[in-house]
Amino acid sequence: DLQRLADVVARYRHAGARIAIDDFGAGYSQLDRVLALQPDILKLDMRLFQAAARGGPSSEVVKALAQMAEKTGCWIIAEGVETDAELNFALECGARYLQGHLFAQAQAGFFAGDAFVAYFGELRQRYVQAKLAERARLMQRRQQLSGLMPVLQAWALAQAPLEQLPCLAAYPWVLRFFLCDRHGTQLTPNLEWREQRWQVDAGYLGHNWSWRPYFYHLLAEGWDERRLILSSTYRDATTNQYCLTAGQFFDDGQRLLLIDLDAEGL
Repeated sequence: DLQRLADVVARYRHAGARIAIDDFGAGYSQLDRVLALQPDILKLDMRLFQAAARGGPSSEVVKALAQMAEKTGCWIIAEGVETDAELNFALECGARYLQGHLFAQAQAGFFAGDAFVAYFGELRQRYVQAKLAERARLMQRRQQLSGLMPVLQAWALAQAPLEQLPCLAAYPWVLRFFLCDRHGTQLTPNLEWREQRWQVDAGYLGHNWSWRPYFYHLLAEGWDERRLILSSTYRDATTNQYCLTAGQFFDDGQRLLLIDLDAEGL
């Protein structure tokens, strides 16, 4: 009985105890318990966490769980942290506490409170440097996109033939581009750069994309034609590929150029 459990938990909380849910994400979703009990701490299931740290769909699931926990005021405990990569993933998820063999094997006695401060400081610094390098690469890609956008917009304004589109060998992470009107309706086929040439896919011609989250960002932030908006990473339902979408208005705000990017290639 979830209501009875919630009443008991409320008594514990009133007495000063903090409430934790263990093995969160394993088996039964436990989302109803999170909503009903409003725990202070969520301890991620070790197998789920370790699988997520290796990447793939489970990585996005754990990040979503961590984001949900942050919004509800929960602290995250990451269990099974045994490698630098798993530590980095835990930090990316905003974990407040870490548990695992990365620092030391379990022992009968307690370690000194500052036993791992210096070592963790080194690991944290490496993580920060890696994130800064990742950010620098993304900024470089943004600059490259800022140079590519006017070229593609000029091609569209001139109504030039496909043969006059530029070679994108220097942009291996560009998947396709297409044009929409200001309301999100696709005006052109998808123009895809595959096998070192442009190919046309008219399957989405006339489709409306205004329901996508990045479109609202474009409307809110990108009406100024000089501003290029980059979406967050998402998984394409058709190709199962992780992508980002870059967008910019042009033609006096009447048309929108959208470029889909390979997230892993960035």
